[in-house]
Amino acid sequence: MRRITLWIASTATMLVLLFSYHTSTSSGTTTSISSPVNGGAVAAAGGTGSSSGSSSSSDSSGSSDSSGSSSSGTSGSSGSSGSSSNGSSSSSSTVTGDAVSTRYGDVQVQITVAGGKVTAATVTQVPWRDHKDQEINSYAVPILNDEAVAAQSSSIDMVSGATFTSEGYIQSLQSALDQAGL
Repeated sequence: MRRITLWIASTATMLVLLFSYHTSTSSGTTTSISSPVNGGAVAAAGGTGSSSGSSSSSDSSGSSDSSGSSSSGTSGSSGSSGSSSNGSSSSSSTVTGDAVSTRYGDVQVQITVAGGKVTAATVTQVPWRDHKDQEINSYAVPILNDEAVAAQSSSIDMVSGATFTSEGYIQSLQSALDQAGL
């Protein structure tokens, strides 16, 4: 009887230790993404600088942009960015929303406005620490970008499974829309 009790107690202890062990040792990093209308190169920087992953997607016309920039480290909680006007024509302007801190990292949206309408929405920062962040955000970001352009406002649907990214995206998008005067 004592052996069975000891065996159950040690098994329970080992299970608790096993499930409480954190396998990820990377620090919280965010990624800058440079992309055309709704696709492009995504570059990720690892916490130690020893590895970086990249993923590429393109919009429905098949165009892609191979120039991506990456940024490692974490941003402070104030992490806001002002608007910038780098338009390719006189009636087009690019506005970057505030960086919004989420539970997993910062999210920042950049919109292109032409003729008083949002013509493109891209993410410049998104959590990219580990494989799960990369999987979730590579799926959610294109959907959020399409929704922002279609809705012409921050009243967009959240992506299931990407709640924190969606909330940060919506807040940053609203900031960019406010800066653009829309």
